[in-house]
Amino acid sequence: MTPGQAQTTAGRPVRQRAAGASEDPVPAAWADYLAAARQLDGVRRGAATAASEQARTVQAAREELAAVRTRLAPQEARLRELGVPPISLVPTPPELTEAARSMAGGPAVALSALRDAGRWAHAADDTLAVRGLPRVAHWPSGPRNLLVYAPLGLIVPLLLVGVYALTGAGAVTVLALVVGLPAPAVAFGVGWLAVGRLFPPRSGERVDRTARFGALACLVPAVVTTAGIVLAMLAA
Repeated sequence: MTPGQAQTTAGRPVRQRAAGASEDPVPAAWADYLAAARQLDGVRRGAATAASEQARTVQAAREELAAVRTRLAPQEARLRELGVPPISLVPTPPELTEAARSMAGGPAVALSALRDAGRWAHAADDTLAVRGLPRVAHWPSGPRNLLVYAPLGLIVPLLLVGVYALTGAGAVTVLALVVGLPAPAVAFGVGWLAVGRLFPPRSGERVDRTARFGALACLVPAVVTTAGIVLAMLAA
């Protein structure tokens, strides 16, 4: 072996060790580990968020279901009172199949369907409550109740005007005025009852009878009419 070959042979392990030192597998393995750990943490966080959202959706669906059931129970009783056959109030097998198919999308789909059912039940409440007065029932309570109080408050004043026009300033008119004194209270009482019958409240609510407004609607016409007749009698 020549001295040059010995130098070449001796130098080869040195270069191989240097190359091996530059390709140390520890940093690469550590980088791969960190990347995998970050990815796993992202997946874990995503799964936790999805599970939390699903739990909230399930809870909301349960609450919506309870609300719909609470609203449907009095409606079913009311429909039976109106003569609807009980079999018509029960879903048919095809309807149940279609409902089950629509629920296969998960809690979010079920919640959306229950909210739709709640809106339909709310509309049914309005339909059952109006009793033939669908438009008036949706008016504000003041103008709506005025349609009840005002005609009742005008009955006796119109009768007094008629009596005065027929008999003039005589004893009959005076008697009519005396008899008509409690008329506003009677008109208000009848109107109070009529508002409750014509515009019943929804489940869990109270009838808004607008008592002060109704009292004024019954009292003002009587006072104005009585005062006008008395002044006319004094001037005659």
